[in-house]
Amino acid sequence: MDITNPRLLYLKGFLFVLLAVLASVLILLEQPTLRTAALLAIVIWSSARAYYFAFYVVEHYADPGYRFAGLGSFVRYLLHKRRP
Repeated sequence: MDITNPRLLYLKGFLFVLLAVLASVLILLEQPTLRTAALLAIVIWSSARAYYFAFYVVEHYADPGYRFAGLGSFVRYLLHKRRP
């Protein structure tokens, strides 16, 4: 079922951010070092960039015929894409 209600979409986005913040805080409470904080920041940044690549870059620049429907569909796209 696709969520189309804007309020539910914003709630879903907020819950994702809340989950990321809580997980980050718990990791830093367990291992409160500058190294852990830096590695956590790198993971968060690089994951966001990879998602942006899968969602926006491929759809708008690499293959305009591809329509993003989630990371699972992107993996299927990569596995089944015919090479020229």
